[in-house]
Amino acid sequence: MLDYFYLGLYYALRFLVKISPKYVLKSFLKSLASAFYHLDKKHTNIMRVNLKMCFAALKDDEIERLIKKNYYNFALFGAEFLLNQNTTKEQILSKISFENEELFNSVLSQNRPIIVQTAHYGNWELFSLAMAARYGAVSIIGRALDSAKMNEILSTNRTRFDIELIDKKSAVKQALKALNNRRLLGILVDQNTAKNEGLECEFFSHKIMHTHAASVFASKSGAIIMPAFIERDESKDNSKDDSFKIVFYEPIDMQVLSQNHSKEEALRLATQAQSDATAAQISKKPDEYFWMHKKFKCFYENSYA
Repeated sequence: MLDYFYLGLYYALRFLVKISPKYVLKSFLKSLASAFYHLDKKHTNIMRVNLKMCFAALKDDEIERLIKKNYYNFALFGAEFLLNQNTTKEQILSKISFENEELFNSVLSQNRPIIVQTAHYGNWELFSLAMAARYGAVSIIGRALDSAKMNEILSTNRTRFDIELIDKKSAVKQALKALNNRRLLGILVDQNTAKNEGLECEFFSHKIMHTHAASVFASKSGAIIMPAFIERDESKDNSKDDSFKIVFYEPIDMQVLSQNHSKEEALRLATQAQSDATAAQISKKPDEYFWMHKKFKCFYENSYA
């Protein structure tokens, strides 16, 4: 029954988003963001704790402004997901520019498997579509939604442009097969993980547990890890909020690391480099990161009480 409630809500919101003039939609999204800021005490508190951990120098009123902007960006993200369905490759790419693309092109020229490491940052659903539209076949590792009906809709949107979905629960065999077939493998690596499922790293000078999945896959396949993130492109006329930029960071090569370090140390260094790349992107525009999960839970759980 709950599945059909979600389905009805989805179609109602999609209709509203598609027929509303831009100024009406923005006003609605701002109101929605404000409501969540005031009513969703649980996630507002999680965001407050995370931001204070990462940006200790920020004053309380600055943190509150960031939280409100974050809620608005997340509302925009939801609206964009609805608007981007059934769009063509050309329509997707018309919204995207690429920064430091020469780094990625250099990796492509080596004809080695490539793992694209990203995070719940910016419009990450649009990110995978843009990468597939520009560079070809992509496989992404993720978790199915609890709602079967909504998961079907999400999967339909995610699998355009030769995008393959790999279930997180049984990802190893499929992920290595995708890399062997020279499909780009996308992994979101930023959420907290259990102590037996990751490696201890630093994030904004605090201890976290970080998934080492990308590092392990790279070690097994000879892949290069390419950190990349999508952000709103404010260098353009962004009155419509629909211009984006994909930013590439320095590649992480497990083969090079393994030449100078033990296997365990190479895995740790590669995983820490992914955490550093994510932190560098967040430092640029912290309002676009998905702060609603307990990033520091393993070592600072009491902070979220």
